[in-house]
Amino acid sequence: MVKIHGRCDLACDYCYMYEHADQSWKRRPPAMTADVGRRLSDRIAEHVRHHRLTEIRVILHGGEPLLAGVDGITRLVDGIRAAVNGAAAVRFAIQTNGVRLDRAFLECLRALGVSVGVSLDGGVAEHNGHRRFAHGGASFPRVAAALELLRSPPYREIYGGILCTVDLRNDPLEVYHGLLAFDPPLIDLRPPHGNWAFPPPGRVPGDPATPYADWLMAVFEEWYGAPTRSTGIRLFDSIIQMLLGGPSDTEDIGLTRTGAVVIDTDGSIQASDVLKTTRPGGPETGLSVLTHTFDDALAAPAIRAEQRSPATVPGPCRGCEVVAVCGGGLHAHRFHPTAGFDRPSVYCPDLLRLISHVRDRVRADLARLPAAT
Repeated sequence: MVKIHGRCDLACDYCYMYEHADQSWKRRPPAMTADVGRRLSDRIAEHVRHHRLTEIRVILHGGEPLLAGVDGITRLVDGIRAAVNGAAAVRFAIQTNGVRLDRAFLECLRALGVSVGVSLDGGVAEHNGHRRFAHGGASFPRVAAALELLRSPPYREIYGGILCTVDLRNDPLEVYHGLLAFDPPLIDLRPPHGNWAFPPPGRVPGDPATPYADWLMAVFEEWYGAPTRSTGIRLFDSIIQMLLGGPSDTEDIGLTRTGAVVIDTDGSIQASDVLKTTRPGGPETGLSVLTHTFDDALAAPAIRAEQRSPATVPGPCRGCEVVAVCGGGLHAHRFHPTAGFDRPSVYCPDLLRLISHVRDRVRADLARLPAAT
């Protein structure tokens, strides 16, 4: 994940970059320079060749990555591809708030083969409840216009999907239908980031109530019970895949290694940026692409700690009936001020209820299938 730009043109009140414990963005350059981009490209190529990788994925992120402009995005994408020089396939994606996503950007991203994900929290009211400009203005009209362009035939091929942050105050089915109105190939429903030290809204640590599971289950029932569907929901798809012996497609659950690092605008190599919600300096490793390789990063304690496996499951989770699917939850969501990360996710009751519900529905459907002959 490459932080090509470290500032944003929205002021979302739940943002884990700017509104949580870590405020290191204030001392970092607003944008990644061409020199840092070249050094990053060289490090990626070095890692690809050393490990004989056949495919890598680069996510352009921020802040708001479109603030880097067409030229900045093109320079970095072309630079990485040139450095790798065909040794591996390089798949690019960008995650944007959408307010600057116009035809010029879409032409650029299509030409570069960059998949586009857009953040949208539902319909007009749901989205504007959190995702507003610093002056208080609503962002929905511009995001909706961008999504209408993105879903249109010239650009549909690079439409990656929609990322939606769950707000318990919003009706789940209204949110779901608001997202479906833009015909996304994929929806990523994510509860707001939090942990035992800084609980997310409506989640009391240790309380057995399951408000987020209840919200998500309402969407699951409509999605799963639909006679046909063209839109996947990453969380639900991943749960079903793991129940059937497959991998997870999300870092939020499962025991699959993340295999990812974050590169900030100054070239620093970091663990997951969601660790910014835990404490000041939460994602820091002390490494930089200017002076260290990605093999150095793989040995960094902060990055090693979040590589999911049965050995990294929190002690209290071992023996749980859904641990093979849940995996203890997202690493950052486990943080406790005294226990560190050896705690279940702050969303533990919600995960247990949601996964159990999906498991029971899938089992019931499988039991109705005719026996194999």
